Amino acid sequence: MIKGEVVARVAQLVTDRTPFVIATVVGSRRPTSVRPGDTAVVLADGTIEGFVGGVCAESTVRLYSLRALETGEPVLLRLVPGDGGTESDNSLDAAVIEHNPCLSGGALEIFLEPQVPAARVVVVGDSPISRALEKVAAAAGYDAVRPDVQDAHPSGGDAGVIVASHGNGEERILAEALVAGVPYVALVASVRRGEAVRAELEVPEALRAQLHTPAGLALGARTPEESAISILAEVISARNADPVSAPAPTASAVDPLCGMEVAVSGATLSLEVAGERVFFCGEGCRDAYAREHAAR
Repeated sequence: MIKGEVVARVAQLVTDRTPFVIATVVGSRRPTSVRPGDTAVVLADGTIEGFVGGVCAESTVRLYSLRALETGEPVLLRLVPGDGGTESDNSLDAAVIEHNPCLSGGALEIFLEPQVPAARVVVVGDSPISRALEKVAAAAGYDAVRPDVQDAHPSGGDAGVIVASHGNGEERILAEALVAGVPYVALVASVRRGEAVRAELEVPEALRAQLHTPAGLALGARTPEESAISILAEVISARNADPVSAPAPTASAVDPLCGMEVAVSGATLSLEVAGERVFFCGEGCRDAYAREHAAR
């Protein structure tokens, strides 16, 4: 159960639509300073807020949390002393056993639960099609929002922006969405009016060409619901074709002293040696490595 300051932090991250991982200690064996129920939040940059163990445990939690954000799948992580590498527990599909060479004793079992916000679809306008699209997108698992025209401000993180406002503020919203790099930007209009609006958009010609109008696949839709389905089909197609939407694999490095695999991130301790960035599990290994090279 999430507790303490982590509760407020989780609520804020959800409101901000920020991806993160909830790391919860579900089991421990002494000697260890953590107890079942201890929690932390791991952000996409590797920052850890909360407490799920010392620096050595944190390094492994960071690495596997970033990997969990890539896949969207939870991980049951078991940390045990030793240098036997990594193995999977066949009895539990999601269980990973990590032999941590820095642990002096004890063992930890930590559940990593990625929290990835649903892709957002912004529908602007109050028409039968826009209302139907809001419902259909929500049923498909999208975060479907239908703001007032004056409150609609597209973001590059949106999966799609569809405008059906019948001429009310549509050019501003479409231009903002195209400039922001939204994968799917559409105007619900006839061919003639859609082309007229396209020509008036104050964006480069290459961006004008990306506007979908009329909106939706040519399915011969007759009802608002069928039109909504055809539009959502185009959203899905555009999103799946966008390579930017796929997270980059988490880079890792090996601590040169203890041999632990750690994440290459801004939150991981590191040193620049001979023009090369070297990453460490914690201050002990980093400082020992620095002393060793200073003595050379």
